[in-house]
Amino acid sequence: MSATLTAILEIGSTGIRLHVAEIYYNNEWQVLDRAARPVSLGRDVFTSGVVSRESMLECLVVLQNYRELLAGWGIKDDNIHVIATSALRVARNRDIFIDRVRQETGFKLNIVEGIEENRLMYLAVRFALKQNVPLFSRANSMIIDIGGGSTEIMLLRRGQMVSAHSLKMGTIIIDKHSRHGFGAGIFYERYLNENIRNTLGMLNMEMDLAHVRTMVAAGADARHAADRIGKELNENCRVIEREEFIKFVEKIRSYSIEDCVRHFGITYADAEGLVPGLLVLKLFLERTGAANVAVPLVTIRDGFLIDLASGVDSSIQEEFFTQIIASAVNLGRKFHFDEAHGRHVAHHCMTIFDSLVKEHGMSRRNRIMLEIAAILHDIGTYVRPSAHQKHGQYIVSNSEIFGIHNDELNIIANVINYHRGDPPSQSDIEYMTLQREDRILVLKMASILRVADALDRGHTQQIKNITVEHKLETVVFHVDKAYDLSLELMGLEEKGGMFQDVFGYKVVLN
Repeated sequence: MSATLTAILEIGSTGIRLHVAEIYYNNEWQVLDRAARPVSLGRDVFTSGVVSRESMLECLVVLQNYRELLAGWGIKDDNIHVIATSALRVARNRDIFIDRVRQETGFKLNIVEGIEENRLMYLAVRFALKQNVPLFSRANSMIIDIGGGSTEIMLLRRGQMVSAHSLKMGTIIIDKHSRHGFGAGIFYERYLNENIRNTLGMLNMEMDLAHVRTMVAAGADARHAADRIGKELNENCRVIEREEFIKFVEKIRSYSIEDCVRHFGITYADAEGLVPGLLVLKLFLERTGAANVAVPLVTIRDGFLIDLASGVDSSIQEEFFTQIIASAVNLGRKFHFDEAHGRHVAHHCMTIFDSLVKEHGMSRRNRIMLEIAAILHDIGTYVRPSAHQKHGQYIVSNSEIFGIHNDELNIIANVINYHRGDPPSQSDIEYMTLQREDRILVLKMASILRVADALDRGHTQQIKNITVEHKLETVVFHVDKAYDLSLELMGLEEKGGMFQDVFGYKVVLN
């Protein structure tokens, strides 16, 4: 069976970890080797804001050793993926760190955004649950992954994504602030109760946590607990009963770091975050109705491998896009948007997009971005109907949508801004700060969105379907039935100009 040797290197808050794997051409993969070396990046960054000289040198030595190991495997540089998470994400000297790594090891380092970390962990959890996915998809669920510098949370309603958040609340940060109080142990819980209250309030607004029936706890701390008290669900997942988990955390909550090293046989770096990490899980668990905690024995590195292996698997990609749209819809519901209108305009957008692929040249990824912009284009009316495109831009650019990167979110927000009103100009700072290629994407998407919005000018969804005919100098939209099109014609007269300017075709409604 033909396969590609691949390496995933993850630079985390407490260590640098490696997966060597074979990826087969039938969307399967197998890990051949694993390695891990402790480093103290998180302790540096979350205390001083920068990676210290000592920690930088420590990381470079580890990475050089990994470089020699990978040379022995004969893995090509194109198949070596080096990623970094929360510690380097917030380090003020991260660009210097990235450059030193490239200069001294040849590794090209990519910083993983919080929302991307959510996506990769979702893929890993989905894989670990395997045959248990049907049970998972029928109940309200929470996926929580607690790292050294951040906590990633996803809420799903019957398997559909409600929201995804990357919170600046990790075990190293918790330990650091707790020690400024009365020390470790019982104070952790007081500190956490005070600091996650707002988070719990935000999550409860999105989905009543009392109705969560499945809690999935990813991360090293949960895996250490599962090693002790978990029962096997399948080869990649263990389950801990709710009361067993709570009793276990109560038992170890007064453990010192040295106690954790001795009792669990883990490194000092991992032991630092064990108690605060499990306390966070306990506090979230107690606010849900979950009877068990599912602990997938997977990491972000597994998620990255799954992503690589499934790159050509359209069914997995389409299922993932469905989750992205579900997250966008739930953001709209949070701001009481006109869902029927938003979905209908998105439907017209997709018809136009698919009919004019040769003309616009945009990708499948761009298609999902346009669909999100169409669904949420009127979200700003929650603030005020007048100039709602500006309010919508602000809401979306300051929100999180599962599976959407920050740069993509900025493009979507700009598209929403230009779905009505004046076209972009050089005085628009948010638009001009985009890369040239992204500005072109905004123009193309906004042009299509304006036309689609005009086709539901009255918010009545009277035009159910359209077909698109491309003639020499015009694009003709044929409606499925005979309607009174006076409102829509008026809307196209107002909004069709940008489409003509961008694509060179006059829009005609027939």
